[in-house]
Amino acid sequence: MTDRPDIISKAAKRILPILMLCYLAAFLDRVNIGFAALTMNQDLGFSASAFGFGAGIFFLGYVLCELPSNLMLARVGARRWIARILITWSILSAATAFVWSPASFYIVRILLGAAEAGFFPGMIFYMTLWFPRAYRGGIFASFNVAVPLASVIGAPISGLILENLNGVAGLHGWQWMFLIEGVPALIMGLVVLSALPQEPKTASFLNDEERQWLTNRLDSEREAQETVERFSVRRALVDPRVLLMCLIAVGLVIGTTGIAIWMPQFIKQFGLSNIQTSFVSAIPPAFMAVAMIVVGRHSDKTGERVWHTAGPFLASTVGFVMAAFATNPIIGLIGLTIGAAGIGGASPTIWIFPSTLLTGTAAAAGIALINSVGSTGGFFGPTIIGWVRDATGGFQGALLFLAAAMAITAAAIFLLGYSMRDMIRPRIARPLSARTQS
Repeated sequence: MTDRPDIISKAAKRILPILMLCYLAAFLDRVNIGFAALTMNQDLGFSASAFGFGAGIFFLGYVLCELPSNLMLARVGARRWIARILITWSILSAATAFVWSPASFYIVRILLGAAEAGFFPGMIFYMTLWFPRAYRGGIFASFNVAVPLASVIGAPISGLILENLNGVAGLHGWQWMFLIEGVPALIMGLVVLSALPQEPKTASFLNDEERQWLTNRLDSEREAQETVERFSVRRALVDPRVLLMCLIAVGLVIGTTGIAIWMPQFIKQFGLSNIQTSFVSAIPPAFMAVAMIVVGRHSDKTGERVWHTAGPFLASTVGFVMAAFATNPIIGLIGLTIGAAGIGGASPTIWIFPSTLLTGTAAAAGIALINSVGSTGGFFGPTIIGWVRDATGGFQGALLFLAAAMAITAAAIFLLGYSMRDMIRPRIARPLSARTQS
């Protein structure tokens, strides 16, 4: 079939900005808990263990509701279900401003996780309905760049809110932060409901010929994939390769949530003020964003997936070890930046593996299972870091824990790549910027 990068680019320009803003709002509501801790823990008398447990227990509600949520999305349609997710979690995120004890903190966090369940795998599944496999590295990278951007943008904003609104109307700065930063998710819920197209065959921004080409390309790709191996929902949930992807997702989430939630406190120990901490905390996520785009696009260009996923995790391992043993704050910051960039570089290509193996409803269920199990890393990561911090009085052990998790994840990716070697042989893909037809 003749390649049409102009159609892919047109679809990306129409869809990706909405998806990225949604994910930006989602991750802003995840990382702001780390900045709230700079003053909230003292105001409410939370220990590091209590905070880490509360930050991580978000994922208990998330995991329990993930698979049902994604199956519901496949049934009722992405637009309505993603809008529902955004609106409900915006309300619960703002409600975090009114917690008064560890127990109330835990309850709100569990409910917030339940409200957000299904969002990320739903978005991944939605993108597989629009973009052929050869372009997914770059597409997933563009989508995932919202994760570090949430920290790059949210870090200084959170710091300014903490400092400048503290005491206004009798509320602490961290309370204002939760109230204000819950608004973007509400806005994006309404945008999704009114502006996100449902599927290529009904897309009004494409003409008849463009809709037909994109629909045929995706249908032929799915049919070719299913001639190699076809999955039912039940089989997708027990396949060893899917279970291995679950382990990899655990490692990814341990890394992303570990640095997102604890990065401000990692950096605060350098002796900086809250404002200085918020601005310095934006440096590692900025490099994380660059790594996502560079690695994702290069993976599409070469068609190689395994080394583009495992290699960044190995770099992340080195970075966290460097940060753990650094005696100079600059070296420590460089190590944290390498660690964050490695996780960023690996994160987009991870999701190419399940979308290569699975199709249709099996893909919706399989991706939900992978993300659901992976999300347990969001509980164990912050919780273990909190325990280690309380037990040792420092962050060296916590950083070594992150390094070990990244190394194990890289090894699992090499094993997965070997098991899928017949399905992921390198194929050269056209970049989105190409405009000539082959």
